[in-house]
Amino acid sequence: MRERILNAARRKPVDTTPIWIMRQAGRYLPEYRQLRERHSMEEICRAPELTVEATLQPLRRFDLDAAILFSDLLVPLWGMGVSFDLVEGRGPVLQKALTPAELAVLPPLDLGGVEFTFHAIRLLRRELDRPLIGFTGGPFTFASYLIEGKPSRDYPRTRAFLHTYPREWEGLMKRLADNLALYLKGQIEAGVQMVQIFDSWVGVLSPQDFRERVKPYLNAQLEQVGNGVPRIYFSTASAHLFPEFVTLPVEVMGVDWRVSLTQAKGIFDNTYALQGNLDPTLLLGHEEDLLAKASTIVGEGRMLVGHIFNLGHGILPATPPERVARLVDWVHAQGARG
Repeated sequence: MRERILNAARRKPVDTTPIWIMRQAGRYLPEYRQLRERHSMEEICRAPELTVEATLQPLRRFDLDAAILFSDLLVPLWGMGVSFDLVEGRGPVLQKALTPAELAVLPPLDLGGVEFTFHAIRLLRRELDRPLIGFTGGPFTFASYLIEGKPSRDYPRTRAFLHTYPREWEGLMKRLADNLALYLKGQIEAGVQMVQIFDSWVGVLSPQDFRERVKPYLNAQLEQVGNGVPRIYFSTASAHLFPEFVTLPVEVMGVDWRVSLTQAKGIFDNTYALQGNLDPTLLLGHEEDLLAKASTIVGEGRMLVGHIFNLGHGILPATPPERVARLVDWVHAQGARG
């Protein structure tokens, strides 16, 4: 088992900089597009054999240091009795808007309703010679999807909800923290060796709203998961919240492309290993620009107690696969320790 990514996450020595890529399994790969011609996104998520195929596709092309389970962020909602559609080009869309009262009494997660996820993990562990990353969302990001009903730009309904319905907000966030922790623990029991919490939209909040209305529930989720495997926390456009993130119980802090690793180190002060943070659009431009920036990030990463190379957000569908292969090899070559 290749363990360099686990060592980096635990701030232990590595032989070279490890790399994986958010959304590394997906639409930029021709073989994935062929899979989607035959199966819907929901079918791939619900059928363990198809999940395994989608997860393994990038590892057949690239020398990545980890696999990430192919799934959708909102899959746990199926285990909470909430229906949604995966709409091409739009993302998940709830079939029925929930009232504040319904949101406050969201049911407990039925693990049997998402057993297909755990079955896929068990199958993948038989195939893989490197770690498997599981994932879910943070309570705020899940709440924002539930309240808005679909992806939004600034999540105004969610921000209004947390002030207008404080009791319902508290009930919703408590249940989401418990349910999402249970989902991650189920993934760990099935065999994942790292987990990432995507809190993609938390950057729309002010520091005060995050601290008072979100952080207690995020802490509860993370503490229930425990530190048996490395925990990665990732959000975007959230540098203004970094001082609030300093005390989160995780091993790895994801950094998007808007902040350098050096700047992040100045705030986190080696509390965590850092993950990131190449701008995904550089994979679409000139190769010399891509490799120059990758070298800078690898160099900054050498100054950290632990660094996992990644993009600062998910890979874009128009990305040429050959650019990804070049990046992965470059990072390993530039990051090699003597």
